[in-house]
Amino acid sequence: MEKLITENIEVAVESIFKEKHSMPREGVFVFAYKITIRNLGEHRVQLLSRSWYIIDSVGEQLEVEGEGVVGQQPVLNPGDVYRYESGTDLKTGIGTMEGHYTFLNLDTGEEFDVFIPKFDLLAKFVLN
Repeated sequence: MEKLITENIEVAVESIFKEKHSMPREGVFVFAYKITIRNLGEHRVQLLSRSWYIIDSVGEQLEVEGEGVVGQQPVLNPGDVYRYESGTDLKTGIGTMEGHYTFLNLDTGEEFDVFIPKFDLLAKFVLN
């Protein structure tokens, strides 16, 4: 599990290779990732948007941007935790993801970015 704290927001990520949903011979490798976001600060914040940078082992890059996460723009009070699961697919069994969320401090009206730690997407059998 990878963790990173930015602006008193902790983001932890765990990735999982979804073997049953993948078709390696056709170049389809499916991964899920679990995200835990924890508000360690003193202010109420709202997650507004996300930006992901996905790179596979042959250098193909994909940038994904959008509002919220899994259709939601959660509000986190001090001490709150928000968890969600999503996924992506690659053409290879090895890759990485990283990115950032844009948050709004509901107490001050300021927007700020929170970095998502870089994490590996690995189909275990590819490494053998």
